[in-house]
Amino acid sequence: MASTAIAATSAVVAGGLLAATGVLQQRAASRRPTKESLSFRLLVSLARDRTWLAGLGTGFASYGFQALALAFGPLALVQPIFLCELLFAVPYSVRANHLTLHGREWIGLLCVPAGLAVGIVAAHPRMGNALPALSSWGAAIAGVTLVAGVTVLAGRRATGAPRSSLFACAGATVMALQSALLDATVSLMKQRELGVFVAWQPYLLIVATAFGVLLVESAYQAGPLAASMPVIDAVEPSVAIAMGVTLFGERVNAGPPDLLGTAAGLVAFLVGIVLLDTSPVVHRLQGRQEASREDGDAADLGDRDDRAARPQ
Repeated sequence: MASTAIAATSAVVAGGLLAATGVLQQRAASRRPTKESLSFRLLVSLARDRTWLAGLGTGFASYGFQALALAFGPLALVQPIFLCELLFAVPYSVRANHLTLHGREWIGLLCVPAGLAVGIVAAHPRMGNALPALSSWGAAIAGVTLVAGVTVLAGRRATGAPRSSLFACAGATVMALQSALLDATVSLMKQRELGVFVAWQPYLLIVATAFGVLLVESAYQAGPLAASMPVIDAVEPSVAIAMGVTLFGERVNAGPPDLLGTAAGLVAFLVGIVLLDTSPVVHRLQGRQEASREDGDAADLGDRDDRAARPQ
């Protein structure tokens, strides 16, 4: 009982800290000009932003509490509680813009973590082989690249909240690959110690992390938190579980009731994402964010014109 209490409390704290990370980093990213989207210039600019750096700090603290939670409780308990970040972050983001969530938005917010929790509990993934064959890695990397590429291309053609959601889907897919590479790197380190540095996994881990962070920050830049965070929270663990089964050979429950529960969870969080993406409140948030960015772009252009007009 004490272990369960520690795990649950740590997961709630981790969720609250991750919510703060999302709010702070989305606030910073939304101020950056549109031309920096999907460019590493965006990350360079954000690395000089105190608000974004504060979000980075709360993110590290969140991972610490998540690790503590997993040390005392199973994933099936910790992950659903950890997803309570949505219930902290999105209402705060909406309230900070002097708007109010209505029944539609609350249903959407509740559907995403509830659907994912039902899916995880029904599937109940168990450990597999931490070091799969190279051919298996090739198929997984190709699949992630295809999904991320298609969603980025679709996002570039979209506008408003759907653009943010599509970039978030791409980022979450790449971050799921990053989690798999991290798992493999840790296993290699246990087996080979310093010999891990002659393996390819740590270096691809760095590349996947860089592109995953870029895509997530581009999603934050493109639209309000309510359009990106639910997608990230739903897609990343779902893809990670799918990779665990296909890549690492992890076992999941496959009986008819379990498959039905997994399908019901999938439908629930998809309904939640659609409700949020098409919400009038989210559209108003999108409009305010775009107007604020246009004002910032105009002020920046005016400053450059003034500097150019000054005598040298």
